[in-house]
Amino acid sequence: MKLQSENIYLSTLEREHCRKLWAEFEYDFENPAEELNMGHSVEKADGWFDEIQSLQGGVNVRLGIFLNSGEVIGDVALQNIDRTNRKCDIGMGINKLEHRCKGYGKEAVKLMLDYAFNQLGMERVEANTLSLNIAAQKSLEKLGFMLEGVQRKAVYIFGKKADRMMYAILKEEYNV
Repeated sequence: MKLQSENIYLSTLEREHCRKLWAEFEYDFENPAEELNMGHSVEKADGWFDEIQSLQGGVNVRLGIFLNSGEVIGDVALQNIDRTNRKCDIGMGINKLEHRCKGYGKEAVKLMLDYAFNQLGMERVEANTLSLNIAAQKSLEKLGFMLEGVQRKAVYIFGKKADRMMYAILKEEYNV
């Protein structure tokens, strides 16, 4: 599977891609995500690859984000796919700070939204981010996601409690 946009494409992640993403991941303390994975190792990367393979095509669709040059820079996933209720979650990560805030993540999410709505028949896609992650909130809103709620003090991060922002986009709201 290969989904193409202007600057990136999405394709299947191989074991070596997972190892590269895991080894080169840089945490963004100014726009934090919930998980801070310390002690990255080849074994953990291999475990992540095995998990991807076991869930792929069933409850998840996870693809690598590749620059058009072929360099893997992140991953994007439709998760918790509920075919009965035609909904799922979306998550995305770019491994190095130098590749963030360049529009690659937005392109990847757009490709996956198109896939979710037009190939999988989803009618609702949900996304969550921390109240501290202003960049993710702005990106979701630019893509058409609507803030639906806030889970107050839901996550403990950096010695403090943070809110989790809950967004969603419906098929009829999605503009290609």
